[in-house]
Amino acid sequence: MTETKPNGAGAKVEVFLAFLKLGLTSFGGPVAHLGYFHEEFVVRRRWIGAAVYAELVALCQFLPGPASSQVGFALGLIRAGPLGALAAWIGFTLPSALLLVLFAYGAAMLDGPLAQGMLHGLKLVAVSIVAQAVFGMAKSLTPDRMRAAIAVIAVFVVILIEGALGQVAAIALGGLIGLFLCRNEDRPEAGETLSAISRRTGVVALVAFAILLFGLPLLAGLGPGLSLFDGFYRAGALVFGGGHVVLPLLDAETVGRRAMTPDVFLAGYGAAQAVPGPLFTLAAYLGAVGNQPPNGLAGAGIALVAIFLPGLLLVLGVLPFWNRLRRWPDARACMRGANAAVVGLLGAALYDPVFTSAVLTPLDFALALAGFVTLVAWKTPSWMVVILLAAAGGLSFSL
Repeated sequence: MTETKPNGAGAKVEVFLAFLKLGLTSFGGPVAHLGYFHEEFVVRRRWIGAAVYAELVALCQFLPGPASSQVGFALGLIRAGPLGALAAWIGFTLPSALLLVLFAYGAAMLDGPLAQGMLHGLKLVAVSIVAQAVFGMAKSLTPDRMRAAIAVIAVFVVILIEGALGQVAAIALGGLIGLFLCRNEDRPEAGETLSAISRRTGVVALVAFAILLFGLPLLAGLGPGLSLFDGFYRAGALVFGGGHVVLPLLDAETVGRRAMTPDVFLAGYGAAQAVPGPLFTLAAYLGAVGNQPPNGLAGAGIALVAIFLPGLLLVLGVLPFWNRLRRWPDARACMRGANAAVVGLLGAALYDPVFTSAVLTPLDFALALAGFVTLVAWKTPSWMVVILLAAAGGLSFSL
């Protein structure tokens, strides 16, 4: 049985404080975040029932965007309406975004062997973390020969077609193959109906999502701010699986546009593993540290809003229709193929730019491998691996 909902401003404040606490303490990536949410809002606070929560998780795994942030947004929406959804997003996102902006300013001032070694250690963290993500996602998203083959095909596609176009083509091709060849799973059981918002609101949100996705590229040439917003909006709109999967898309929009070097990009990606909250807040670091205006605080704000906005619009748009959509065999088969392609996309990114930019010596390879084993076999928290590899990198450069 769920709790009685508070009324007025009190509900929004309650949502903000609950998610702020999680934003300050939720380490471990999107899967861990979903566990924290279940414990906090289903078990302890009893805001919603387990069946509704399972529906929300299924919905956000189905959609592109940051899954844990989308679940949090939906929880805030159900608890306290649209302003509650905004409060949930701000509370969960703000702590890690601020920490990464501070790192962006501090990293630019770092000099000397010790500091440079620590930054190199953060790049090695990226190797370990992405390898762990590929390993875990391959087990869950490519459990059979067909989906494993789709992942390999996706690698070839992104190699042959460079940039964001190749990534979109890989996901689209994976979905198309899945539509015909990945239809061997049963339909999900029916759950409770999700009816937090009206269908009219959902349609408006979907129309806004589409207008921005296709309209922003036409307006990007009008100014650097619009160009930055366009790049990060597309990254948030086209990534399935969330979390580490956004890495190749962000690399294409930053390093690919010569807004920063691979070293700067990977240092921020490594630092993002040391902070709680959603990995998509890496966008705040990238917006702040770019060598092309707008950067600094303005760039951080633009990039942060842009990368989260499409996922949140999709939650608003699809939530009223989800119970019917999730039972369509075609939709589920298509998503199984697209998710398998995501594994190949991330596997290609593990090699280039992550591995090729970070692993320069045999010692680098040994440290990255040690980080991977520590994460996978010892189940060590990612923030602890960040500290260990940053210290090891600093020590290796100082000697």
